Amino acid sequence: MNTSTLIAPPALVQRAEKQDTQAIQALDSAHFIHPFTDHGDLATRGARVITHADGIHVWDSEGNKILDGMSGLWCVNAGYGRKELADAAYQQLMTLPFYNSFFQTTNVPAVQLATKLAALAPPVGDRSFNHVFFSSSGSESNDTNVRMARRYWDLLGQPQRKVIISRHNAYHGSTMAGASLGGMSGMHAQGDLPIPNITHIDQPYYFENARGGESKADFGLRAARWLEEKILEVGPEKVAAFIAEPVQGAGGVIIPPETYWPEIQRIVDQYGILLICDEVICAFGRLGHWFAYEKFGIKPDLVTFAKGVTSGYIPLGGVMVGNRVAEVLIDKGGEFNHGYTYSGHPVACAVGLANLNLMERENLPGRVRTETGPYLATQFEALKDHPLVGDAETCGFVAGLVLVKDKANKQMFDPDLAVGMICRGHCFRNGLIMRAVGDRMIIAPPLSMTVAQIDEMMGLIRRCLDATLADVRAQGLLA
Repeated sequence: MNTSTLIAPPALVQRAEKQDTQAIQALDSAHFIHPFTDHGDLATRGARVITHADGIHVWDSEGNKILDGMSGLWCVNAGYGRKELADAAYQQLMTLPFYNSFFQTTNVPAVQLATKLAALAPPVGDRSFNHVFFSSSGSESNDTNVRMARRYWDLLGQPQRKVIISRHNAYHGSTMAGASLGGMSGMHAQGDLPIPNITHIDQPYYFENARGGESKADFGLRAARWLEEKILEVGPEKVAAFIAEPVQGAGGVIIPPETYWPEIQRIVDQYGILLICDEVICAFGRLGHWFAYEKFGIKPDLVTFAKGVTSGYIPLGGVMVGNRVAEVLIDKGGEFNHGYTYSGHPVACAVGLANLNLMERENLPGRVRTETGPYLATQFEALKDHPLVGDAETCGFVAGLVLVKDKANKQMFDPDLAVGMICRGHCFRNGLIMRAVGDRMIIAPPLSMTVAQIDEMMGLIRRCLDATLADVRAQGLLA
């Protein structure tokens, strides 16, 4: 068969898409249940139909070009339109599209990717990462962490160590275990969550939780010691692990003070509990390092990854299993009764390997660390001069700013006014994807972004902030 007859030229595709938007929206509303969506509202508005992408931009079915300041969903690290990733998928599909990793069986891409990940994950202190457990998502990976952490303590003769401590406003996925580990109240309210033996402490958000006159350094220590207080409240002999994102992503890009992580490390070491570093967002160059634990000097036992491992081109996740846990599971554990059909999927692993090789060739983590990340930080810091911006901060290629009513007194807008969503609406209308978490506006652009493209993005952000300011003034919400 001549397959070329099945592929319409791009111009024809785009013209058809512009004509078919309403039809697609109607079918979407009739059949597609979206994640984290009010479907009554969606049916009224109609979904935005994204049709194609290239570099740092996506296009919708109306022909609008939009700068993707969120890398899809924190994941398109290498940017859109990378032919080598599509080629890797095609070649593997034509060679071995699938086989499982159960029953003492493996495949070449899974072995190659596990080896590559072990090489990229630097040892820190007495921790090394030579073993990988594959899944298809961060949610599945964090379910795996719960199983591994509790199995670890069972094998050491301490089965009472079941409690896992997390943080309020953290995000660790949306499965039963992942949503329980996360600290999102809206998710807990809809699922009788958290499940037993998971508890939470407050997040290290200086802007919101610092006392009057408290320095960032002092606040970081105080916030970290909430973990010690919780360990003592639960009983150290019952605590299995503490799980945390190096920088909280979906919670609004919450960047902890520099004193926070060293104190957390002291506490977990003192009480002998496992440390789980959820790097679903932060790994693979997002913070300027292959893994964020290196940046913060953290010594984790388990490292969750997903998203950027394939630049989002195909679903893949996993856990980097540190030597402390791996040795016990392998030497004492016998059969580990856990796994997924798609653990080590050959096509996903082939794309992951191609993606990491691409990022290594182009030194994307290094560029974020030494060039584009510092430039973004300077430009984002300058947004503090805007009348609406109460704070603006970055860490590598994640950034967040707070929209406030009164900068001098850090007075927030009434949450019911949804000023963040007003700003988000202006972003879309002006060709920018910027996410609203309450009244905190956040970005996580593709790591392939250039300095000139950062300038393009910052110009759009200022335009949208100005439009939001005009709106709130017109509504009498701001003097």
